[in-house]
Amino acid sequence: MYLCTVMRFNFFMPRPRRLLLPTTVLAAGLLLFSCHREQTGTDTSSDFSGVASDSSRIQLHPQYARGFEITYRNGYALLSLHDPQQEKGTVTQFALVPRGTRPKITEKCELIEVPLRSVICMTSLQLSNFIALEQTERVKGITSTRHLRNARMREQLRNGTTHKIGIEGNFDNEVIMSIAPDAIFISPYKRGGYDALRDVGTPLIPHFGYKETTPLGQAEWIKCIGVLTGCEQQADSLFNAIAEHYRQLCELASAVTERPVVFSGEMQGGHWYAVGGRSFLAELFRDAGADYFLKDDTRSGGVTLDFEEVYSIAATADYWRILNSYDGVFDYEALKAEDARYADFHAWKSHGVLYCNQREVPFYESTPVQPDIVLADLIKAFHPELLPDHEPQFYKLLK
Repeated sequence: MYLCTVMRFNFFMPRPRRLLLPTTVLAAGLLLFSCHREQTGTDTSSDFSGVASDSSRIQLHPQYARGFEITYRNGYALLSLHDPQQEKGTVTQFALVPRGTRPKITEKCELIEVPLRSVICMTSLQLSNFIALEQTERVKGITSTRHLRNARMREQLRNGTTHKIGIEGNFDNEVIMSIAPDAIFISPYKRGGYDALRDVGTPLIPHFGYKETTPLGQAEWIKCIGVLTGCEQQADSLFNAIAEHYRQLCELASAVTERPVVFSGEMQGGHWYAVGGRSFLAELFRDAGADYFLKDDTRSGGVTLDFEEVYSIAATADYWRILNSYDGVFDYEALKAEDARYADFHAWKSHGVLYCNQREVPFYESTPVQPDIVLADLIKAFHPELLPDHEPQFYKLLK
């Protein structure tokens, strides 16, 4: 079923410094020029059908992501979005037309001009794409700021160029209307009170990045945002660097002969929450040279277990991955204080807890577009001899 909607690193491999610096500076200059020209709106002759009329424009196609497709027509692009975990699910399409042009649209879709000048982001994952592209000035509204750490976004909130729009299920429509965004990014299937937003009259763009089951698939959504913001060249170059680094790290870890076992999650409200064996987290563990404790599970989303189930599988596991938001110093005694049974795990006894505190690092606003750095952190923990000089940025062994 199709819905037609109106749409108004860091490499571990050393490189010769005398070659890297000039190339990097030149590339950065070209990227900034390309993005700036699109943002200021001085280029009104952009043609999505090719790059002949504008050397700064390139055509982007996803390699790893399954949730979006871009089809280039004569003078516009057709963006198709769908749940990457449902092959026969609903497809939502948007006609993207370069600002100031009026091409003939062959599909039954109303056009909207791009690049988008102002948007609202509902999640940190969506925001991570704008942060990576250095396009936060386009983000005029966000929901929760509980774990927001990006300096630019915090400054925009302080000076009033970005506004809080309320929490999911209780949005402030007056604030949203005062922002008058070109589009609002939403997370489909989440109970966000999006029906009320439809009354505002602003296009709602489903962002399926969180449904991707591979780290590179999730990171590749930067290309989707690149097309929407007119920063195609920058998005393509950033993603290519991420993917290349990720592949190099995978190759490095593929030669390990001993694969430790790692489990994830904690007890919450009487249940243990983890993810299935086909999730992007499980793939990260595999790529880092470890075996996920639910590696044979066929689910890609969340998994609810009881303590006995987890203990029967993970009692002797080598590592335990924990992501939380702890106010204070989190250590092994603090972990044991949460549930005395935790001390029975081998990973607790051997100090094999791999930990990330969202209060201290910008986890959700950075990791979606830095899977290579997350992978390096995991390799450092599981096989420290492979990356002796890597300084973990997100996950560190708990002291």
